[in-house]
Amino acid sequence: MAVALLCASAAQASTIFSDNFDGDALGLNVVSFNGGWSVSDGAVDVIGAPNYFDLQPGNGHYIDLDGSSFKAGVFANSVAVASGVTYTLSFDLAGNNRNAGNDTVVVNFGSNSQTFTRQAGDSFQTFTLNYTATASGNVAFSFADQGNDRQGALLDRVTVTAVPEPETYGMLLGGLAVLGAVTRRRRQA
Repeated sequence: MAVALLCASAAQASTIFSDNFDGDALGLNVVSFNGGWSVSDGAVDVIGAPNYFDLQPGNGHYIDLDGSSFKAGVFANSVAVASGVTYTLSFDLAGNNRNAGNDTVVVNFGSNSQTFTRQAGDSFQTFTLNYTATASGNVAFSFADQGNDRQGALLDRVTVTAVPEPETYGMLLGGLAVLGAVTRRRRQA
């Protein structure tokens, strides 16, 4: 039974990066982050509880991707990846929640890119973007709000996980089958 549990835990996705921004100081046009983030070509704000432009109460701190400089910044980070492994970037994205129209955010992860549009009043919703590494090394991921009105989409709970390869599931099923056969034999004996 212990072997089955060990195999099952090995088959789950492995988190290699996670940040909810609660450790970052609240502020406008922030340039220093605890999670290794960088901002280029503009600005982002760290907003939220307690009472600092807390537009999505109950979510702690989060990022306004359009900062306060009238030029949205590119909010970026990177992770170490292994060749041939698929990774999932997961993140929560909300509209600006200030009646400033729709927000469009371009998300890049390695060589993959996807555009997400959120209506102004949208609450946080989780989205994902996958990337299969073609080589080992560091791979960047970034979020770029397409507005320049100081009222951008809101970003929270960014996570990168390594997705188990299909062979891992095959080994898990094989291990469970062997355990089942051993259990049956013991009961019959």
